[in-house]
Amino acid sequence: MRRTAAALLLPLIAALAMVGCGSSSSPPPSPNSSVTATGGFGKAPTVKIPAEKAGGNLYIKTEIQGSGPALTSTEAFLSNYVVYIWSGTAHRLVLSTYTATPQVLSGTLLPGLETALQGKKMGSRVLAVLPPKYGYGANGNSEVGVTGSDTLVFVVDMIKSYSATASASGTHVSDGGGSLPTVTSVAGQAPKVTIPATAPPSNLVVTTLIKGTGPPVTKGQEVVTQYVGLIWRTRAVFDSSWSRGAPFGFEIDASPEQIIPAWDKGLLGVPVGSRVMLVVPPKDGYGSAGESAAGIEGTDTLVFVVDVLDAVNGNSG
Repeated sequence: MRRTAAALLLPLIAALAMVGCGSSSSPPPSPNSSVTATGGFGKAPTVKIPAEKAGGNLYIKTEIQGSGPALTSTEAFLSNYVVYIWSGTAHRLVLSTYTATPQVLSGTLLPGLETALQGKKMGSRVLAVLPPKYGYGANGNSEVGVTGSDTLVFVVDMIKSYSATASASGTHVSDGGGSLPTVTSVAGQAPKVTIPATAPPSNLVVTTLIKGTGPPVTKGQEVVTQYVGLIWRTRAVFDSSWSRGAPFGFEIDASPEQIIPAWDKGLLGVPVGSRVMLVVPPKDGYGSAGESAAGIEGTDTLVFVVDVLDAVNGNSG
């Protein structure tokens, strides 16, 4: 199923994270406190989990203490991580980003994970052992293979944070206009898009509004963005990272794709720090099926204004 800017990419850690709010931890008992994660920051950790049943309390340990800014509740952050599911006396690795690209985490996390990460400094490696009540609870989550009795083990390397108000930092070159939408904005705020009362173009149009001075986006990078998306027909916003209060990251030109074709085509080569407007015909968006959950019909042209905040190379191993 195609991942798009309206049905955003949710890597497993985010899928494991999009519930609940913060929670306080209790003094950790054994065996949870016997879990260890060793190795250098930025390299896949060696995780040891005892061959016994997990305890019922949240366990958090900062394995590596960073020296960067502390993560706040209004920031997204770039990270590498591994996720284990601990079932009974056995465990299994279900996800690792260390052989691919770092990924952006944002939004509301699982209670135990939010407790583990909030306030930690960038450059830190954090180990978090989450019994069910600090994760998905008694119902588990069948979509990601977690039962109501499973404990989750996360090891997260916190690389870089991004403010909820981060925006393009380059030189203004255009507001669009004419037969294309007009974009007005104030730094640190969501851009306002006015769509003309004319028929949309039939092909993908990419217009640079602000030109950044950073390196160009290349294939396989994790691209960190702010964006707003509208439907030309209704002139209504259907999705926005600004309204969620957190930048959005994805791997560009991935296989399988992680975003609509227009983003892969239109953002490749764009300098970091830029703002671009994408006018997206159906063939480069949701196709003839549309996306009913977002109010997008199969004939709808979409308009995105995308700020490229960062682009990070993949991991070497």
